[in-house]
Amino acid sequence: MWRDPRIRAWLLQGLAVLLAGLFFWFVITNAADNLARLNVASGFGFLQHTAGFGIAQTLIDYSEASTYGRAFWVALLNTLLVAGLGIIFATILGFLIGIARLSSNWLVSKLAAGYIEIFRNIPLLLQILFWYVAVLSNLPAPRDSYSFASGGVLLNKRGLYLPEPVTAPGFEVVMAAVLTALVGVIVWRRWLGRKQDQTNGVISIYRAGLGILIALPVLAIAVAGTPVHFVAPELRGFNFVGGVRAIPELLALLFALSIYTAAFIAEIVRSGIQAVSWGQSEAAMALGLRRSVVLRLVIIPQALRVIIPPLTSQFLNLTKNSSLAAALAYPELASVFAGTVLNQTGQAIEVLSITMAVYLSLSLLTSLGMNFYNARIALVER
Repeated sequence: MWRDPRIRAWLLQGLAVLLAGLFFWFVITNAADNLARLNVASGFGFLQHTAGFGIAQTLIDYSEASTYGRAFWVALLNTLLVAGLGIIFATILGFLIGIARLSSNWLVSKLAAGYIEIFRNIPLLLQILFWYVAVLSNLPAPRDSYSFASGGVLLNKRGLYLPEPVTAPGFEVVMAAVLTALVGVIVWRRWLGRKQDQTNGVISIYRAGLGILIALPVLAIAVAGTPVHFVAPELRGFNFVGGVRAIPELLALLFALSIYTAAFIAEIVRSGIQAVSWGQSEAAMALGLRRSVVLRLVIIPQALRVIIPPLTSQFLNLTKNSSLAAALAYPELASVFAGTVLNQTGQAIEVLSITMAVYLSLSLLTSLGMNFYNARIALVER
């Protein structure tokens, strides 16, 4: 029996599973016994208790009378906000720097190389503290705010103030028109793609797609009226009233995460572009295409197959690095839920289990989305 490799493999795997189960059983029973001995309550009922503390930034309604469960959702949304914006900004900046790194212009190439070497070799925590202490803390008081966009955008030591969008009757109609236009463009693109494969021709969808995206919302606005108006921030006393405020902690964290991660993404983009055979560029330029067109239509689509897998890792790192916001007291998941809530309730196992499960879920969902996109752009064997 032991000479059969299949049977031996199954027995070894079964033994490994058994040992793992015994280990977790020991940990769980030992923790339960210790909690009972210390008379510490267990379970998730604490989520329904009143939190009793405030949170500086909330994307949903929250007050000191809200529950710990509500505080969890506020902290989670703040984490998703900084992670989502950071991924967008880091990706755009990283692609620009990575392309600039390969520029034929000596100055542009060296500046991009200097950016990469500087920011990826400075610890992220120091960059966060630099933006918060050295830059944002030295901005002027509200009365002397830096003004942009004719006073609609204001920047001072208390944060960045933006006009607040306020919806009006007819907003649902316009949003329905926008969604319909997006679905129409997707359907139109797929139909043209199949037609292009059948005819072996090149069909441009940009003009028709752009027309659909513009025409339907404009028609909806003409029928329903302007669905959104903006309320600009207004200085009253010593602070601003109205508008939307991005607190300095959010700005410092977002700047640092975006700039730091963009340095790594730039190297990924550079290596991905260099992985594409130079003959592809020569063939495209031999047809009379401009360098910008060659890069956009020939090089980047092929380079994405090399770029996407390591780019996924950078997205995951950025999301997990957002937990460094605890150094600034930015109210994200690690500082609010695994910090304040844990200290007040003493429910260490439950709080930390929820926090770890959330970060694990975010990582898995990000990987799932990127793997799906990677599969869509992969070469198909024919």
